[in-house]
Order: sequence, then structure tokens, then C-alpha cells
Amino acid sequence: MAKNLKQLTALLTNPKIYGQLDKTIEAVAHDSRKVVPGTLFFCVSGVHVDGHDYIADAAKRGAIAVVVEKDVPDTGDNITVIKVADTRAAMQLMVPYFYDYPGHKLRMIGVTGTNGKTTTTYLIRDILRKAGYKTGLIGTIQTLIDDKALPIKNTTPDVIELQSTLAEMVNSGMNYVIMEVSSHALALNRVAGCEFDTGVFTNMTQDHLDFHQTFENYIDAKAALFRSLTNPNNTKTGKTAVINLDDNAGAIMAKNTACPVISYSAQGKGVLSASDVNVKENGSSFQITGPFGTIDLSLTITGMFNVYNVLAAIGVALSEGVAPDVIKEALESFTSVPGRFELVQAGQPFTVIVDYAHTPDGLENVLKTAKQFAQGKIIVVFGCGGDRDRTKRPIMGRIAVQYGDLVLATSDNPRSEDPQKILVDVEVGIKEALNGETKGKQYEVIADRRQAISRAISLAKPQDVILIAGKGHETYQILHDRTIDFDDRQVAREVIKEMNKNG
Repeated sequence: MAKNLKQLTALLTNPKIYGQLDKTIEAVAHDSRKVVPGTLFFCVSGVHVDGHDYIADAAKRGAIAVVVEKDVPDTGDNITVIKVADTRAAMQLMVPYFYDYPGHKLRMIGVTGTNGKTTTTYLIRDILRKAGYKTGLIGTIQTLIDDKALPIKNTTPDVIELQSTLAEMVNSGMNYVIMEVSSHALALNRVAGCEFDTGVFTNMTQDHLDFHQTFENYIDAKAALFRSLTNPNNTKTGKTAVINLDDNAGAIMAKNTACPVISYSAQGKGVLSASDVNVKENGSSFQITGPFGTIDLSLTITGMFNVYNVLAAIGVALSEGVAPDVIKEALESFTSVPGRFELVQAGQPFTVIVDYAHTPDGLENVLKTAKQFAQGKIIVVFGCGGDRDRTKRPIMGRIAVQYGDLVLATSDNPRSEDPQKILVDVEVGIKEALNGETKGKQYEVIADRRQAISRAISLAKPQDVILIAGKGHETYQILHDRTIDFDDRQVAREVIKEMNKNG
């Protein structure tokens, strides 16, 4: 993996070089704490931290060259300085080369969209493994190299972490990697050096407007995945786009690629179509029609949203030549994804569901599903994250009241924001809904998430459904000054256990 510094700088356009190039680079980093002897250190100018301020620290730890975009003080004779116009752009060129372009050696499946990415990637993983392939996964919950699990910070890691992980997958003999590809990653080109073979579009609803500013920018960021499938510099063949035609943005994604498209629909429009859908609390059944004929499925995952996730996974499987009987066997043995419509069962006479739904569409989807089987009231516990898109907060408040009988608005991950101010934004939508057709329903505002969950459980009666939304698989809560241990599933179990103990 080691590279000569002269080889690396040859990738750049008109760099200014100060110092020796005849050096062997053993590692790359943009965080000085990760520098080891022989490292090429990239000085990235971030929102909160500027890598140029950490050159001395990187040098002490063993950096032998730095890439900068600003003038820096004299670094001494031992450090080669490479000045470029844009450090991030230089990193995106040099890092994939350093790791020998692992994204060209794996079959890469990228899944993008507002909701459904995680479940879809896990479904695809199970199908490909059932077909006999060694498969890696990179997503919101974790990175998997076959069965080896690694923690992850972002839905799509930065270019150094991603290329390092892909290289490890190549060295571990993986045939495929399935990735959740976020709009941030596409807009910031964190996927530089990756050549995707199949791109999947799940759906498009409001989210991340704090970053993208407009919905049009958000759509265009997602479309970049599909443009990449027919990039003239691609080295692999056999590209496919798998696209949800029932979403208005599906047609836009299809227009952004010239490769074959496998479309899917639950309204009879796609190459793949779902019909006769029956949604239950503990599963679902439906029929899939496609080029193979018809498949009847009986699954342990539920919700109309999961019908779409299954259609997407089948589209990928077809693009990779997996036989229909293998697809059916894999799907019917699939159990669940942590924190995605996950049932909490602790002996209580009512239903408790934990779900990651943190967007308006995500919340509406899971509440619609709960509405289909709920025999009692629906109690909704949810919040909205701090330092994120504020415009979706009142929308989610309205949706919670529209489908829920009792809404408990609480904190999610407030981050640097005041939880009470976040709840004021949410409450605007709740009050609007209460003054409309949903008059007569109730809500409470409880900033402490544990107290809100406890309150919901204390009010639940037999056959009621409690939905705890927003954090799903997360085992932490990010506050202004610290991150604490917090798992909605575990908190619910503890509260129910205490309730049972006290009679």
C-alpha cells in the first residue's frame, strides 16, 4: 500500500512543492491524532477545526509530508510541503490511488434516498450471501466485512476512512460491498474513487435542507450517484439503476443515467410490481411480478415502506443474476434490522415499537403501518434533532397528531440547541393540527426523553400501540456538553419491568 510521494503528487495539477519528493508514504490522514511515522497529512479547513493548525502535532507524530491550501510557517527540512488550491480535492485524488483503487475491484452497490436505505442494504446483503457471495456493508448502523462488525460515524464515511475500509474488504476477499450513499457524501464527494455498479433510488422527501438549502439541490445531489454509473472513465461494465417509479423524483434519477433501469412500483408501473399487500403487526405478505413471473412472499417484516425496500432489493438481485428461488428464500428468512420498526417485547399487554423515523415521510410511514393493525390507541413519542433542518419540525408535529391519539413531544439528539426551543418549533405543528380535523386529540411536551417514554408506558392500556420514533438503533443521546448512553429499546424494557414489578 506504500507509495512514493512523487507518484502521489503526479496526480495533482500545478502543485507548489517545497522539499524532497523521494519519500515513501506509509499512511494518509487528515486528523493529526491518527498520524503514524511515514504519514502524508492533509490540512483540511473545516467548519470548527483547521488542519493547518495541527501541522506541528502531525510532525511530532511522524508526518513526513503535508498537503496545504494556505501559506504555513516554516516546517523544517524533514517535512515536504505540497501547496494546492483545494486540500479536499487533492485528498480525493490521492487517497484512492494510495489504496490502489479498491472501489474498482469490488462490485459496488450504492443505495440512496431519504428513507429505507438501511433496510434495503441489509436485504440486499442477505440475498447476495444466500447466493454464495462474500459481502461487505457500509451504512448508518455499522460496517460489516462478512460477519466482522466495525463501528461507523457517518452514513457514508470520509474518503480516507472509506477507501481504507474498501481496501480491507478487498484484502478479506469480499465480492461485493453494499453502501448507503448519503446526499452529503455525494455533494462533498466522499465517494471519490468509488465506481458503483448498481445505483438504487428509494424515495425523496424533505430532509437536510439545512445543508442543501433547496429541495432541488437535494435531488441533484442524489442524482449524482446515477450520473456516475455512466461516467466515461469507468473501468467496469454491467451497470444498472434500480429506481422507485412511485416517487416523483424517480423519473429524475432515471434521466440522469444512460445505463439499463430496473424500475419498481406498488402501483403497477414498474418492471417489478407488488400487489395483494397484507400488512400485519408481525409481518406482511404480498406478490411480486417481474421478468421471472410471479413470486409470493410471506415475510416477518411489516409496513408498506418495507414492500418498497423489498422491491429495491429484488431489483439489485436481478441485476446481479441471482435466481428467483434464492431471492425468495433469502427474503422469507430475513428477520429485521436493529431499530427499524423493532418490537420491544417485555411481557406488556400493549405493543411497543422503536423506529429510526426522523423525517416527516419516515414518521408518516411507520404511523400508517401502526394504524393498519392497532386495535387500541396510538401513543407517539418523538422529537427532532438539534442543529438540523428546522423546517421539518412543525411538519412532523402535524403528522404525529394526525395519526396518533396521544403525542408526547420530547428530545431527540438536541446537540448544541436548547431542547425547549426545538420543542417550540415542533409544538407549532401540533397546535395547527389540533385546531383542524384532529381536534380532540391530546399532547404533552416532556423534554426529558426517558420521562416521556415512561409517561407513554404508564398511560398505555391493553391493545394500545406505542411508537417511539427518531433514534431507532442509536445507543446514545447527543446533548450540548456531552454524549450519554441512551437506547430507546432498553429504556422501554426497563420501564416496563419496573411497572410489572410494582404491579
